[in-house]
Amino acid sequence: MDISLKKALRKAKFKQLLVMIITSIIILMVLLFIFNRVGNYFAAKSTFKLHDILFLHNAIMEPNIQIDSQVTSNSSMFGGNIVTNRSKNINGYLVRWSTLTSSYNWFGVKIDHNELVPGFHWSDREFYEYDKQTKTKAATFYHPLIQKYYEDVPNELKGLSELKNHVAEVAISFDQPYTFGEIRNKLPANVNVVWFYMTSSIGDESHGPSGMPVYGFADSTDEPASGYENFIANLEKYDVDGDDETIQEFLKINKSKSFNDVEILGVMLTGKTESFKPLENEGFIRGASVGATAQIVPYIKPDK
Repeated sequence: MDISLKKALRKAKFKQLLVMIITSIIILMVLLFIFNRVGNYFAAKSTFKLHDILFLHNAIMEPNIQIDSQVTSNSSMFGGNIVTNRSKNINGYLVRWSTLTSSYNWFGVKIDHNELVPGFHWSDREFYEYDKQTKTKAATFYHPLIQKYYEDVPNELKGLSELKNHVAEVAISFDQPYTFGEIRNKLPANVNVVWFYMTSSIGDESHGPSGMPVYGFADSTDEPASGYENFIANLEKYDVDGDDETIQEFLKINKSKSFNDVEILGVMLTGKTESFKPLENEGFIRGASVGATAQIVPYIKPDK
């Protein structure tokens, strides 16, 4: 074969190989770009979903717990974490509460349920729930239709009033359901109603706590009707598939009622410890569980 023809063939093969390499690189770059865009889209979609779920969970299932910040960390196109910093407002005093680290990826989200569920302390003389990170005692609600709990339903108001120069939160569980009008005048004027306990599941608690959530909503005003409307909307949004029997039963009975006609199972109160003394012997209180407390200091004034 002629030498010049061989050179021409080699040159043509080289050009063909070069074109193939360049084309492959371009295709790879395009595919990587598409993969990155698609990955970021699904990751961002899961991020927004997890943010919404965490805020929604806080709105209906976290008594007197506020979200201070909620930020994305360890973020990539494949997933990441959302860190939720939380606290409690105890009559104007902010108390640290557990931080949640939840995760997301293309296929779904995972809430940090380990920190959402309180720890349980048992001893020969004592039983109480506590926040796992801060080790602060958690206030517990008790359903009026559950006759027997693992331990006797506590009433810790007397011991609380003996704690001087402090502010506290107390979960008040009623002996039976009441409307807001029925309980409004039973509560001292110098305590804050910060959360309404509306419903929870009825089950066997005689062998230990089941860890089931309580449902309710926060109140920042003296007219909580608008908060109740948001609560109903949040319940429907949270259980959009209708799988939660407790939520669906509550909605079936109460969705069309005004707040003034709805029965309440308990309230979370905050205030100075001495402000709770008038409640010590009230018959409408089945249980009173003290939660977070804070010592009063001269440079922070309590709300009431």
